[in-house]
Amino acid sequence: MATRFASFGRKLAVTTLVLWALTAFSPLGNFLLYPLESRFPPWDPSRGAPDGIIVLGGSVDVDLSAAHHTPVVANAADRLIVPAELARRYPNARIVFTGGTANLLPTSGREADYSAPILENSGIAKERLILERESRNTYENAMFTKQLVAPKPGQRWLLVTSAFHMPRSMGIFRKAGFEVEAYPVDWRMGGRDELFSFSNNGASGLIRTDVAVREWIGLVAYRLMGRSDDLLPGPVKD
Repeated sequence: MATRFASFGRKLAVTTLVLWALTAFSPLGNFLLYPLESRFPPWDPSRGAPDGIIVLGGSVDVDLSAAHHTPVVANAADRLIVPAELARRYPNARIVFTGGTANLLPTSGREADYSAPILENSGIAKERLILERESRNTYENAMFTKQLVAPKPGQRWLLVTSAFHMPRSMGIFRKAGFEVEAYPVDWRMGGRDELFSFSNNGASGLIRTDVAVREWIGLVAYRLMGRSDDLLPGPVKD
């Protein structure tokens, strides 16, 4: 604003503030999240016990865990809570945790290494856990896990991840030739009733919008790269 473009600067500042307010307090984040979170229904247990349960990483902050020498759960804690309950319900199912590090520069820490103690302390026996610790993203989660467990025809595997992340994850696993069944967790919305709800907490509105925009960008990017056959993967009709 201290230049001869001050008028443009003022307009830009006002526009930025308006967009910030819309993102923080309007239902924008809800409208972006709802199609993602509602894409896959809750898993139906009436079909019988699964042969295996795949848990996607994304809950543990590897850098903070390494700094404090203890697991630090920063996001999506449901991804680590639900597998313990599933493991008790289905004692013969194999439990796979897949997650390395998303850091661009290599580090010695791996999310699987810090998540394993959490799962073990939740009651999952160490010998039941299969750890995939090299993947850096969802695409590698699918590819490396398939190589690790070598699923056989007719086996049923559950995929546990956040509801908003499920469409992209399912599309990637399908493209990799690994048929899995969606077990969504970690919802950020209550449902359709919240579509038109305004937020009185700007930070939560910004977070919802950030999560949704990031996921939509991922869906578009993976479709363009050929890592998924659909822009918004959904349930397969029987």
